[in-house]
This record gives sequence, structure tokens and C-alpha cells, in this order.
Amino acid sequence: MDGDTDRQEKADLLLAESLRWGVSRLASRLRAEQPGSGRTLTRLAASVLANLRHSGALTPSELAAIEGLQVQSLTRVLNELEEQGRIRRSRSEVDARRQNIALTDAGRDALQEHVRDGNRWLAEALRQTLSPAERGMLQIAAGLIEQVAAAEVATKARSTPAHTDTEGATPPL
Repeated sequence: MDGDTDRQEKADLLLAESLRWGVSRLASRLRAEQPGSGRTLTRLAASVLANLRHSGALTPSELAAIEGLQVQSLTRVLNELEEQGRIRRSRSEVDARRQNIALTDAGRDALQEHVRDGNRWLAEALRQTLSPAERGMLQIAAGLIEQVAAAEVATKARSTPAHTDTEGATPPL
């Protein structure tokens, strides 16, 4: 049984590597295909807006934790997004020392514009590259990938839970 476990672990590692490379290459291609208008979002600004869209209002500390940064590293991006009217800051009703960052309609529109060209490219690439049956399989796989992204799994190398879609991973745009 130990040999079966070792073989399965190796197969899972190969699958993980293959999936990671595929997702990484697709993400790079999507970034290249989403130029948007003249007021494009940086990768970090887009990620901040996507996290706010997905999770609702967050504190700067929560956003920094999601992005794997120090709060100070987000200050410039948050200031720019606020100046552009894409986020709104407000004091917490629970703790006046805390600040909440919320997505505005302008931020939601900017995020949508940011990803629109990439989505168009991806939809066309799917139509040109995959059969209807393969696209159906990919739809199932997309749901499974979201499920994996939300999993809280401890590994031997890291005793803390894996990041969920609200901790350290950019949510779907």
C-alpha cells in the first residue's frame, strides 16, 4: 500500500505542476490581451479591486495580507485608486481607528473594462481551439479549480492552512 501512496503522491505532484504551469501561462496571456483604455490598471490595482469586488469592504491590513504585502506597500495604490474614484475609504463603525476600503461603481467599471479584452480573447480562443465537448469539460474543470482554490489544506512543508480565495489569492475578476 505504501508504494501505491508514493505513486499517487508523485502523480499528484506532476498534476499540480502541469496545472500550475497551464494556469500561469494562461494568466500571462490574459494580462497581455487586456490592455483596456488609456487609464489601464496595474496588476496590483486590478487585484485590489477584484478582492474588494469579491469580498466587499476590507481594511488596508486585510488587503495587504491578501496581497502578501505590508500595509505601507499598498498606500500609493490605495491613494491612486481613491483619487480616481475607484475606491472609497470610511471609518469603521465598530472601531473608529480602523478604516474600511470599499469598491465604488467607478472601480467596478474600471475592473470590468480591464478584463473585457482578455475575456473576449479567451472566449474566441476557446471557440477556435476546443470542441463543444471539450469546452464543457473545461467548464467542469473551472468549477473544480475554484473548489481547490478555496480549500484549506495543510502541507508537510507548511503547517498553516493554505490560502483561500479570501487569503492570498486573487479572486476571479
